[in-house]
Amino acid sequence: MDSLVTAAARALAKGDALGALQRVALRDDPPALALRGIAMAQLGEHTRARELLRRAGRGFGAHETLARARCVVAEAEVALALRDLGGSTRPLAAATAVLEVHADRANARQARLIAARRLLLLGRLTETEAALAPVDIDSLPPSLAAVAELVVAELALRSLRVDAGQAALARAGDAASRAGVPALQAEVAQAQGALDRPAARRLGKGSAQALRLAEVAALRASDALVVDACRRGLGTGAAWQSLARRPVLFNLARALAQAWPGDVEREALIADVFRTRHPDDTHRARLRVEIGRLRALIKAHAHIEATARGFALRPLDERPLVLLAPPIDGEQASLLALLSDGAAWSTSALSLALDASQRTVQRALAELEAEGRVRAIGQARARRWLSPSLAGFATILLLPASLPIE
Repeated sequence: MDSLVTAAARALAKGDALGALQRVALRDDPPALALRGIAMAQLGEHTRARELLRRAGRGFGAHETLARARCVVAEAEVALALRDLGGSTRPLAAATAVLEVHADRANARQARLIAARRLLLLGRLTETEAALAPVDIDSLPPSLAAVAELVVAELALRSLRVDAGQAALARAGDAASRAGVPALQAEVAQAQGALDRPAARRLGKGSAQALRLAEVAALRASDALVVDACRRGLGTGAAWQSLARRPVLFNLARALAQAWPGDVEREALIADVFRTRHPDDTHRARLRVEIGRLRALIKAHAHIEATARGFALRPLDERPLVLLAPPIDGEQASLLALLSDGAAWSTSALSLALDASQRTVQRALAELEAEGRVRAIGQARARRWLSPSLAGFATILLLPASLPIE
C-alpha cells in the first residue's frame, strides 16, 4: 500500500474524511476507490459511497479475497446508514467468515456489530441480544467499543433497564472520547439526551406530572399497580400483563384506573369504551362480558368490584395505583408510545391496539414519518413500523486495505 493510501486510511480511522479525500480524490485504483467510498459515507453521501465501494470490490482481483470482504462489509454498513435493510445477510456472513480465516479480528468484530445493529433496526431485540452476546466488548478498539455499548444501551433502555442503559452510555462516551471521532461523540450525546426528555405523564385528579424514563422505570419497579397507557398494559414490579392487542379491555382498565379509588358508572363505561351515546341492553350485557374477561386477566394484580353505580378497581394488598399516559395527548402520541418498545409493528396491529381504523393509523404514521419520528421497513403487507433508534448509528466503516483499525 503506497504512502498516500496509508495516510488516507489513517485519516479515515480518525474520522477526518476531508483529509482522506485530499489524498485520494483523483485516483481510481481499487484501494483508493474504497477509501473514497468510506470518506463519502462519513460525509453523509451514502448513495455515492455505495457506488464507489462496489467499484472497488469489482476492481480487486479474485485472489484479493480479504480486500473484497472488507468492501462487502463496508457496503453493508452503508446499507445500514441508508436504512436499506431488505437485502440478504449472506454476503455479510460470508465476508465475516473470510475475515476470521485471515485473522482480521478487528474487522470481523466490526462485521458482527453491523449484523447486530441491523437486527436492532429491524426491531428484533431478542435476536440482537443473542448476536451481541459473543462479542467481547472490552477487547474492541475504542470506536467499535463505543458502537457496541450504544447497542447495549438501546437494548437496556427499550426494556426500561435504565441503570444498565446509563452505565452502557457512560462506557460508550468514554470509548468515543478515546476514539476521538466527533460523529461517535455526537451520537452518544444524542442517546444521553433521550434520558432527559419526558417519557410519560403521571395522571392524577385534575393534574399531570411529566416523568423522565428513569422515573417511569422506578414506578414500574415499585409495589404500585401501574396502568401504563404508553405500552398498553398493567402490572406490579416484574409481573406484567400486556393488553396491547385487547383494546376494549385496556380501555376499561384505564377508565377504572382514572376513577380510582372511586368507581365508574356503568353508563359512563359503556359510552367511553363502546363509543355510544345511546346504550341499550346489548351494551350492558357486553359490558358484563368484558368486565369478566378483564377480571380473569388481571386477577394476579387487582380485583374489579361491582358497586351500586358501576365498577371499581381494587389493587391487591391495598397497593397504590399509578396511571401513566403518553407525554402528549392525541393519536400520534399513542402511536409513539406503542412504538417506544423498539419492536416492529404492522399497521393492522397498531390499529387494533389503538382501537382505530387502519386508515386513521396510516395517516398518523405518514405524518410522523415525514417528521422523522417513526420509520418503516418492508413494503405492502410486509411493511412494519418502528420508532427511530435512540442513537443514530453513525457510519464508522472499515478500512478495506491492509491497515488495522487502532
